[in-house]
Amino acid sequence: MVEIFIKYGDSEIPYEIHKKNLWEIVETKDEPTGVSDKPKEIERAIQNPIGSPNLPQIIKARSNVVITQDDHTRGTPGYLTVPPLLNTLNLCGVPDENITLIFACGTHRAVKSEEQKKLVGEEVFERIMCVSHDCDAPDLVKLGTTSRNTEVKINAIAAKVDHIIATGKVGYHYYAGFSGGRKSIIPGISGRTTINQNHAFLIDERAVTGKLIKNPIHEDMIEAAKMTKTTFMLNIIQNTKKKLLRAFAGDLFSAHVEATGFYDSIYRVKVKGLADIVLVAAGLPHDIDLYQGYKAIDNAQMIVKSGGVIVAALECNEGHGHLVFSEWAQNYRTLEELEAEIKTNFIMGGHKAYYIAKIQQKAKIILISNMNPKEVKDHFMLEPAKTVDDAMDLAYTWVGRDAKVTFMPNGTITLPTTV
Repeated sequence: MVEIFIKYGDSEIPYEIHKKNLWEIVETKDEPTGVSDKPKEIERAIQNPIGSPNLPQIIKARSNVVITQDDHTRGTPGYLTVPPLLNTLNLCGVPDENITLIFACGTHRAVKSEEQKKLVGEEVFERIMCVSHDCDAPDLVKLGTTSRNTEVKINAIAAKVDHIIATGKVGYHYYAGFSGGRKSIIPGISGRTTINQNHAFLIDERAVTGKLIKNPIHEDMIEAAKMTKTTFMLNIIQNTKKKLLRAFAGDLFSAHVEATGFYDSIYRVKVKGLADIVLVAAGLPHDIDLYQGYKAIDNAQMIVKSGGVIVAALECNEGHGHLVFSEWAQNYRTLEELEAEIKTNFIMGGHKAYYIAKIQQKAKIILISNMNPKEVKDHFMLEPAKTVDDAMDLAYTWVGRDAKVTFMPNGTITLPTTV
């Protein structure tokens, strides 16, 4: 027997698996341990921007500046990235009262006060104005329309300032290719219609994990971001233990591309082949709800055999995580119905019901979670399980006791590939 540890919320579940079944563990072989001096690394990036002049050459005294910060579903440590930006802006002659931090919530709920303090630190929270973006706010400002007919409306505060500095975390994203960079604008601080129009391109076969070139969602995001006053970015990369590996600052586009290349060189993992069962986990904040945790399922489906099983351990303490996601899962019960609705009346959130239905054409999905089992089965048509043992026993029943099992301990971070 081999004991493995499965991330589940902020804890780990031990599980013993027969050595004959454990075919492979998907993890990077030479993952960096992280920098020893995190503030120094952040400062290095800010002072050595990629494709951009230094901030003092860009920002004039008394300018009005917005800093975007990832919301509570990302766990990006703003307490590391924001203070040095504030200090640099002060040196540029920008007082704290001219700086607003906007939590780039996209269509997510507002970030609670205690969550804000945890994300950016008590000092930043008290020092500058911190607000959550509301994609349904009545005062959104239209900046234009992209060549793909996405109407670009953004947060009113961000539309009126002299500069936007985008902060965030780079990782894989299942239809935008990678997170970070331009995603601070769409979906981060954009209106719901803007987000829906952009994300409707997700049915395009080029809108996939780890791909930027000719990805229509990525290209549309870039076009929209260029309409804004985003003059600088600061993105970080963390390892699977949430340790800082490197920071990238500078031009929103060239610095982001360099960051994605660095990330991809570490976390794209070649595997032996397709498995009968893929056991996947994520841990907080990635499994805060099913809406976020889906990303682990998406990566797992890349390496499961047709007719195989995905066993997903996702705590989901906040339930399904998105009302539209739940409604679409209940109202449209086939892949054909979901795809038709996306093409004619796309609403953000519905896409994940579509993705789950698409994966279920290939493999069965068992969900270990804290969600109501009836909701899991009746609403989302997933097979609920109380424990890892229960889930794996059921999976073996479906595909046989000699099944090859691949374990993905960091399902949202590593990208498995067979080529």
